[in-house]
Amino acid sequence: MAAARQLPASGDLDVLRGKMRELMRFLSQALPIANAHTVEFYTGALWDRFVEGSPDKVMETLKSFGLPAEAAPARWEERPLEETGGNSGIIDFPNIFCENSQKLVNVEAFALAAKYYSLPYFGVCTSLEQLLITLNGNQHQRPGNKVKPDDFMNAKKSHEVQVMSEIIGCFANFCGIKQIIDLGSGKGYLSSFLSMQYGLKVYGIDSSKVNTHGAKERNRKLKKHWRVYQTRSRVHNSGLVLEKAKESTTLDEQKCKTNIKEKLLSINNSLTTQHTSSISDTVLSGFTDSVISNVTRQMENHPDPLPQRDGNFFLENKSPLLNVLPIDAIELTSPATKDYKKFSEEHKGRKNTVPSKDQAKESNESSIYSPLTSFITAESELRDIITDLEDCIMVGLHTCGDLAPNTLRIFTSKSEIKGVCSVGCCYHLLSEKHEKQFQDYTLEMWGFPMCQFLKEEGWCCGRNARMSACLALERVAVGQGLATESLFYRAVLQVIIKECYGITQCDKHVGKIYSKSASFLDYVKKSLKKLELDESKLTDQKIMDYYEKYKPRMNELEAFNMLKVVLAPCIETLILMDRLCYLKEQDNIAWSALVKLFDPVKSPRCYAVIALKKQPCFQVEASC
Repeated sequence: MAAARQLPASGDLDVLRGKMRELMRFLSQALPIANAHTVEFYTGALWDRFVEGSPDKVMETLKSFGLPAEAAPARWEERPLEETGGNSGIIDFPNIFCENSQKLVNVEAFALAAKYYSLPYFGVCTSLEQLLITLNGNQHQRPGNKVKPDDFMNAKKSHEVQVMSEIIGCFANFCGIKQIIDLGSGKGYLSSFLSMQYGLKVYGIDSSKVNTHGAKERNRKLKKHWRVYQTRSRVHNSGLVLEKAKESTTLDEQKCKTNIKEKLLSINNSLTTQHTSSISDTVLSGFTDSVISNVTRQMENHPDPLPQRDGNFFLENKSPLLNVLPIDAIELTSPATKDYKKFSEEHKGRKNTVPSKDQAKESNESSIYSPLTSFITAESELRDIITDLEDCIMVGLHTCGDLAPNTLRIFTSKSEIKGVCSVGCCYHLLSEKHEKQFQDYTLEMWGFPMCQFLKEEGWCCGRNARMSACLALERVAVGQGLATESLFYRAVLQVIIKECYGITQCDKHVGKIYSKSASFLDYVKKSLKKLELDESKLTDQKIMDYYEKYKPRMNELEAFNMLKVVLAPCIETLILMDRLCYLKEQDNIAWSALVKLFDPVKSPRCYAVIALKKQPCFQVEASC
């Protein structure tokens, strides 16, 4: 078990609650925009209901704040928690919404507030770099045989797996833990990498038998590629070692040439002075060059590689240079070389040693990935699923909906689980206690809210707002914008359904028809067919009349959706702070934090909730 170390500050519970109050004050006015569904944009006259001013003016203002693809103002650089000291720093944003109509009237103040209350700028996150330094004892450790996961998976998943596996590996090493439980493991990308790269025993649990079967098959194939990759990696590394050895040998040769010349010339001068030899300087000089040339050729053609130890290269006693010279011609004074003979014998002994059956079994079982199928809830009993459950860390990479909060609940309730690292996604699939659609449910544990503070406030985001929280602001900011045309098609279709068929509520969904449609006309016909509505009621001309009528107002839809994108990080902030506060409310948690793991352009759901439990023999020293 690791010695106690000071982990980075992660915020006092009271300070976090104060920040949540600020955020809630802003969201209480802004959430109606996030909860407005774009399907009803024209049928519900959303622009006129929620926004004062022209869409062009709104877009112009938002562009000045970095949307899309323009640099954000310098004053909004990211602020880790340690730079803010955990202070609230309340900023008053006046006159964002009209007191009477509740319409948005100050877009600039809206954008400033939304940015301030998002995780990168709110000062509630812990620095990943600082955390890694602390876990590694100021030495940024990496696995010895580093393998890039992008050789086995796509760029996005590779980025996620590489970063998350490193932090998990560091925590496992820090806590002296060998077992990992990966909830919602899916195809087993993270699980297999943790097992093979970090030598951890990983149980990947997923509710889908198809995923579990696929993960087993994929892991079987991956092991073959992994062994090949490691062999190539070792060959490559060996090549680098030999190259360095040759460079070192060349320098040693040059030094030896100089030493030999100086020694022989010294002998020659001595003999000449004492008249004990008639050898001329010319003959001796020629002999010296001849010997050196011969020794050099022998060394270059010598087949034995130079042994390596701790980055120092040594000449073996079989070296032709040492065979030619007298015993005391060259004195090896390096302290490391005194142990070389011992090292060489030990190395030969290890080469000829065959691991025992117990050692081989221990090696194989210590780093294994076992995919399992089970539907996990907060009440799940892990020992019924994992028979050899031991002290472990529970992880989840993009656990969907309620699985993310349930991961935290299982962590707090099971004594065997010493740490957790959870990255959630699909906020719209969370069960929310105070939402209308869940009023008839009798759940004891809801996906949101988790912390006592929000429960007492009776706070509700709403499904559409939680869906808005999934929007990727950073991607929009670099030009990977929203699919405005597909949203426009769907909003106009809703007008057609309402005016031509008298339907205002429908349980059926259109789905992903836009990608399969050649035009708006084609889109409407396919949609009506899927919704089982009579297509004969509409002529092609009538359909296109609707398109031409609303096309000039597409900019309204685009600007409105951009407001939702700007607001998205604030809603995500509240959801994640709720989870962090839940952990800080528990008596058995020693340390907990929000940490930005991923590049949000590559992976928009980039924040992890990380925590460690208090342990009798391992005390984490941290300022909350």
